[in-house]
Amino acid sequence: MSDELRNALDDISRRNFLRLGGITAVGLSVPQLHAEAAKPQGSSMIGVPFAAKNPKIGIIGVGGRGTSLLGNLLAADAQILALCDIVQEHADHAQSLVVKAGQPSPELYTKGDHAFESLVARDDLDLVIIATPWDWHVPMAVAAMTHGKHAAVEVPAAATIEDCWKLVNTSERTQRHCMMLENCCYGYNETLILRMTHEGLFGDLLYGEGAYLHDLREELFSNKGEGLWRRTVHTQRNGNLYPTHGLGPVANYMGIQRGDRFDYIVSMSTPQMGLDAYRKAHLPSSDPRWSERYITGDMSTSLIKTANGRTITLQNGTVNPHPYSRTNLIAGTKGLFVDYPPRIYLDGQTGGEEWATIDSWKDHQHPLWKREGEIAQKLGGHGGMDYIMLYRLLECMRNGLVPDMDVYDAATWSAPGPLSRLSVAEGSAPAKFPDFTRDHWKERTASQIATQT
Repeated sequence: MSDELRNALDDISRRNFLRLGGITAVGLSVPQLHAEAAKPQGSSMIGVPFAAKNPKIGIIGVGGRGTSLLGNLLAADAQILALCDIVQEHADHAQSLVVKAGQPSPELYTKGDHAFESLVARDDLDLVIIATPWDWHVPMAVAAMTHGKHAAVEVPAAATIEDCWKLVNTSERTQRHCMMLENCCYGYNETLILRMTHEGLFGDLLYGEGAYLHDLREELFSNKGEGLWRRTVHTQRNGNLYPTHGLGPVANYMGIQRGDRFDYIVSMSTPQMGLDAYRKAHLPSSDPRWSERYITGDMSTSLIKTANGRTITLQNGTVNPHPYSRTNLIAGTKGLFVDYPPRIYLDGQTGGEEWATIDSWKDHQHPLWKREGEIAQKLGGHGGMDYIMLYRLLECMRNGLVPDMDVYDAATWSAPGPLSRLSVAEGSAPAKFPDFTRDHWKERTASQIATQT
């Protein structure tokens, strides 16, 4: 087995790998490797509502992203009781924002990497929000659920298939929800198109595309914020490092986990050049970052096949010049939508070869945006989607509703990360998706965000 494949299989025990007896031509059978993890350890969380209450919230990680989430939570009148960050200045600043909003001063947890363990052990919290570097997401979410709290975690929720199963199994065992904070599912365009797909305006859905194309070179080489940890991942993994922003909305359009599911993925990576070129142009030869060896291909491209035969193209590229885009395409037998810029083509409703603007279908605007769009846009936060996402989460908890996105979505949308690495390492062989719902996807209907009126 090559070094690349061994690294891609870092979440699989050697004993399980040997028991598999090799990788067959029909695909890299990850579900077989995780048969033990897939055994139910509790009851399904599908369709389980929150206990209706105005949640008391703790936040782990109040740097740039966490502080932005905090501002949106405060605007939605969320109760913030506890804050955790290993940087004292971040915690102090976040604490001052809560007090400024008219709430009692939240307790701070700042003493080391494991200070979060004391926060989640409190007996007065209902929800823990996690906005920390990726590798901390799973241990923090597992700790929160184990201590009886719901967990809402930033993207991606997990970086290995083993950790995806940890989230699912812990959620089922504790009967606490684990939601991924995929804000892109709550954008104005995404929610409008979601309603159009579920109203059948695009016909029977056939294929979709999603991406995260964002020039992050300056941020990756920064000596603050995400630059302190995010560049390191480019020395460790060759595949799609950040799949969920482009994938989540398309999965919602297609009803993934709700009548369809991801079956397998085939992935490939271009050569790695962008970070080397940026380093050469901007860093002196004495900079210690010259010792780093980057292995992530500049562009990761994957094809996903669903159980119902649909296809999804998924891309990730953050180290080359490129205007921001998530692509966001959904197509069916009656037409299609493509974003960046947003445009719609419907058979018999748009003229000839001309696209129509999304404004032509503004009467399909989602109720969340009708009610809360004005305040969302004033607050900003990725065009208002951050506020809509958090407002909706609070609404579900306050009213005792089923969450729009659950632990099965968190695991499945994160899985292309490790599966793309596995496929790339084995020459673009197909890699099978585990069925985190344990076959319950066949019984489900659309999520509440799709059907809300």
